[in-house]
Amino acid sequence: MLTIHTADLLIPGGGKPPLPGGAVLVEGRQLAAVEVYDDMVAAHPSARVRRWPGVLAPGLVNPYGPELLEQAYHPDPREELGSEPISGEALESLDMTDTRWGASARRGVQRLLAQGTVAVVGPLRRPAVIDAVHRSGLTIEHSFTEEPLIPLLPGMEATFAAFETQDLTACVATVIKGRLLHRRR
Repeated sequence: MLTIHTADLLIPGGGKPPLPGGAVLVEGRQLAAVEVYDDMVAAHPSARVRRWPGVLAPGLVNPYGPELLEQAYHPDPREELGSEPISGEALESLDMTDTRWGASARRGVQRLLAQGTVAVVGPLRRPAVIDAVHRSGLTIEHSFTEEPLIPLLPGMEATFAAFETQDLTACVATVIKGRLLHRRR
């Protein structure tokens, strides 16, 4: 199935200029086209359309993978530990098993996806955390770079995020390899 994602502004990365009224055409896991929305919808009238407010851009890289996923516990809402990550002495007092680390990492990954994150910088060392990250679709990078990982160009992986504003702080959707993994309600 073909899906067109569009926003007021498309920032493709890869040295390409921003494209007002731009859109990407997702076919499976890849970008089939990147162009102005009106031209794309005319060429693909049967494609599903997802219209996002603001900006489409390559997803973000979070440089704090170990700190967020292996040195902090993301509590289950059913626990009476609050909703914010727990670290330091409070974390040391918890009975952390591999199963609990994996569940914490899954909740932490959901928080990252809600920020438009598509990759974290490692290294990660806990197998349960690595598994949770890989299952989510996030990638683990070995170094941080200011450049987006995957520019929005035809033939590249369909990995990007939609943000309400150009400062890329209010994420409304995160897509990794063609899968919509986060959508703000």
